[in-house]
Amino acid sequence: MEHNLTDKQLIAGFVQHTDQGNEERNLSYISAEIKRLAESGSQLVVLQELHNTDYFCQQEDTRHFEKAEALCGPTFQHLSKSAKGCNVVIVASIFEKRAEGIYHNTALVIEKDGSLAGFYRKMHIPDDPGFYEKFYFTPGDHTTPAFSPISTSLGKLGVLICWDQWYPEAARLMALAGAEILIYPTAIGWDPADEKDEQLRQLNAWRQVQIGHAIANHLPIISCNRTGFEADPGNPESGIQFWGSSFICGPQGEILLQANDQDMASQCCKISLRRSTELRKIWPFFRDRRIDAYNDLTRRYIDN
Repeated sequence: MEHNLTDKQLIAGFVQHTDQGNEERNLSYISAEIKRLAESGSQLVVLQELHNTDYFCQQEDTRHFEKAEALCGPTFQHLSKSAKGCNVVIVASIFEKRAEGIYHNTALVIEKDGSLAGFYRKMHIPDDPGFYEKFYFTPGDHTTPAFSPISTSLGKLGVLICWDQWYPEAARLMALAGAEILIYPTAIGWDPADEKDEQLRQLNAWRQVQIGHAIANHLPIISCNRTGFEADPGNPESGIQFWGSSFICGPQGEILLQANDQDMASQCCKISLRRSTELRKIWPFFRDRRIDAYNDLTRRYIDN
């Protein structure tokens, strides 16, 4: 199945959208956009985090557990048909019910033939006002190595999810395990009550930290984020303005494709994976890592 892409280009795209109101309408919209991207030449399509529903993690409510599904449940079955019909690899996102009382925020990688190439369960789980994910999601417990790329017909995909994007360790371990591209399905936005300057700082931090992972690991990145305002069910006057801004960048952090912070956007572009190989020859970051001096990275904090 695996194919080395270092000698060719990959055409990749993302689907950035607002919540369409229910699972059926969301999946219908997504399928239509996947088809449109495939007709534009896309070989890989990345969907945003928890794309089937609203971002229900704004409140803690046990009723939302009814939205969870099995790993190869209805979402996989639906998108499997899209992948096979459009001859594309899809990175999707589900609220997974693994067992009673064990739920995950899970990315699915669906191969061109409609099969499940692999999955990744979100490792870093936030718990902040408006983002109460620890109430819903158990951290992934993948076997060693914890951050493993998923092999597909397009190469090795280093799939991570949203809050994972703030952790350089996760990106580095994916790169060290052979990932050829880093992928982040994401759901992040502003509190509309924040000052505009603070909103801009947050957006820039989100974009720049991911670009930093691209540069430090010489890997292209696809980051697909939600857009649109979603009210807090417990307080409809507040909520999250998801800032969209999905992007694709190259292995030196160069922006190849950028959506805006308001509109739905299904876009694709070419990514050269040869450049990662070339850059690692002239800027050999991996060669110069001092692995003999990094033991303290496994500590929570270095107490004096």
